[in-house]
Amino acid sequence: MATKIRLQRHGKKGKPFYHVVVADARAPRDGKFIERLGSYNPNTNPATIVLDFEKALGWLNNGAQPTDTARTILSDKGVLYKKHLQGGVKKGAFDEAKAEALFAEWTESKTAKVEGAKTGLAQSKEEAKKTALAAEAKKKADRAAAIAAKNAPVAEETPAEEEASEAPEADAPASEETEG
Repeated sequence: MATKIRLQRHGKKGKPFYHVVVADARAPRDGKFIERLGSYNPNTNPATIVLDFEKALGWLNNGAQPTDTARTILSDKGVLYKKHLQGGVKKGAFDEAKAEALFAEWTESKTAKVEGAKTGLAQSKEEAKKTALAAEAKKKADRAAAIAAKNAPVAEETPAEEEASEAPEADAPASEETEG
């Protein structure tokens, strides 16, 4: 029987959630399966993957073929790399201890990379929040200043100021008449 490691879709419209399963290649996508290996949630950032590493490795060694997306998930968790290292041990390229050391090094670098991405996302989110608050505070201050200017009492001019403001207007037409 040809077996596949594939995704089984769950969740509501627009919010998918997947189970990683081993199923007969002829079974429908969301139908009967042999064993559940884990889950994949693409709605979170970064995507959440829960996988039983040993079961997945066992199924790969027994000949189960992963689909393209399942292959990406298995690669992300290191199952395919572990299978690759086991193949090197079988061929005699290196011993089991060297394979374990290589896998441990890869796991540490992968974990550091994921943690770096998570902290980077958190920092960018905080910076965006700070800039939004600063912009909102500026907008609020501008609005308060406009309201204060609108509600400020208008100062009435004294008669002496009125005559001073009218005098230049009276002089301007007189000077035009003499020039012309």
